[in-house]
Amino acid sequence: MTRSVVITGVGAVTPLGVGARTLHERWTAGVSGIEDGYGRASEFEPKEHLSVKEVRRSDRFTQLALAAAQEALEDAGWDGEKPYDPERTASVIGTGIGGIGTLEREHIVLQQEGAERISPLSIPLLMANAASGVIAMKHDLRGQSFGTVSACAAGAHAIGMAERLIRYGDADVVVTGGSEAAITQQSYAGFCSMKALSTRNDSPETASRPFDLDRDGFVMGEGAGVLVIEELEYARRRGAKILAEIAGYGMSSDAYHISSPSEDGDGPIRVMRATLADAGVAPKDVSYINAHGTSTPAGDRIESLAIKTVFGEHAKKIPVSSTKSAMGHLLGAAGGVETAVCILAVGRDIVPPTINLNKPDPDCDLDFVPNKARPVEVRWALNNSFGFGGTNASILVGKYKD
Repeated sequence: MTRSVVITGVGAVTPLGVGARTLHERWTAGVSGIEDGYGRASEFEPKEHLSVKEVRRSDRFTQLALAAAQEALEDAGWDGEKPYDPERTASVIGTGIGGIGTLEREHIVLQQEGAERISPLSIPLLMANAASGVIAMKHDLRGQSFGTVSACAAGAHAIGMAERLIRYGDADVVVTGGSEAAITQQSYAGFCSMKALSTRNDSPETASRPFDLDRDGFVMGEGAGVLVIEELEYARRRGAKILAEIAGYGMSSDAYHISSPSEDGDGPIRVMRATLADAGVAPKDVSYINAHGTSTPAGDRIESLAIKTVFGEHAKKIPVSSTKSAMGHLLGAAGGVETAVCILAVGRDIVPPTINLNKPDPDCDLDFVPNKARPVEVRWALNNSFGFGGTNASILVGKYKD
């Protein structure tokens, strides 16, 4: 018999500010966090949230994850003595690229000063599972600890795998989500070389414009979104505040192209159908979709096609929006942050807007909540995350009903 999984804590550090509540307040207000061509988490100062040792011994992507995890744990009511068995508590954090900032810095040291000057901390800082390991060490989480690395689907894959650890009895509690800090010279140059980024340099705050006819690529962002998820009966016994439930998780692979989706939308179609089937929720019952919506010409069009294929006539009635319009693309952190957005939408019955949507693309003919947040009764919210390599993940969260 499988077990039910609920969310009891949410934490976030994003280009819209530090904290999940700040995230909610600013996307509700239609604020853009994109400055100078990037979605930087510019309000995050590591020394204000972490010890000197933690700052020195962690890459920025791990620092972001640590801060978001701390907020999520506090939100879950874990103050003082922790109400859990450490051996039944896991840490699963996704990232697309990991500690590339460390890698680039140490490569410069190698070239300019020689191998003997490389930091002994370089490998522990740059490895992709550093965030999950450091969170586990800081909070004494002795269950499973690992990272998921699946490009822009990594955060959603982490949450989905964490949910299954609980569902099938391998853990009672998991700290999970995604983190990314890849705004570096090499990352930027690489994305520019493949012509994936917007070139709207004259107006960077409006460069991310998902589903708009004039979109021309995504804007790089950074941040972290972390959840505390628990087995339902465990959460009830300790009197936890339950924010939402995780009802469904799906995965698929395009098996088509390393960086482009197939024109028929096969992978996104299958992953959404798998998620709904996993949850036992009918398409007509979904109240909101947080789209992958990166602002790329092909990606937005194909995701629109996939949503219409899965949801049929109901597709035109579902509010669909992309918070990447306000934050940029957080890569491996996107699934964690955007699942947090869905949880906040479910809890507060308001969906975020797609800002900068002024000239809708005729091929993207859904209700994309243009430019202004909207009160909506949200029973079920679906989050889509699609990544390079043709990897897809979706998460369905809903109102918890006792």
